[in-house]
Amino acid sequence: MLPVSRTLVPDVVRDQKLVTLTSDATVKQAASLMAERRMGAIMVVDGGILVGIVTERDIAVRVVAASRDPVKTKLAQVMTRDPDTMRPRDTVRAALDLMAKRGYRHLPVKRGKKLVAMVSIRDLYRAVVDQLEADILLLAEGLVQG
Repeated sequence: MLPVSRTLVPDVVRDQKLVTLTSDATVKQAASLMAERRMGAIMVVDGGILVGIVTERDIAVRVVAASRDPVKTKLAQVMTRDPDTMRPRDTVRAALDLMAKRGYRHLPVKRGKKLVAMVSIRDLYRAVVDQLEADILLLAEGLVQG
């Protein structure tokens, strides 16, 4: 199977524990959670509905560069509202295309209105590399056999 035709869930992301905050959480809370979990983005959910995403870039540009206090600034003030999302059966290629076109490194994945995962450029890179390695092994076996 071509790596770019693999689906986001379950081929790329499986059993992911969702990490979210509400829009009234502070930037300091988000940054601390991102550092603790080694994540580059956090999904913002209110009442079970995805309302935004806050990324390292959002914090750098909308908080640090703007001289805002991360302890007092709420995510609602700096998050990217209504982010683009993918569906679980969307392909790696579709996610890579959207990320390249819009300059994203993270995309929430929803099934209907239910948030199921977040896929990162790192996840997609790993999926492509894993598939390429498997393809190389298959080609090498074919050459040896014949």
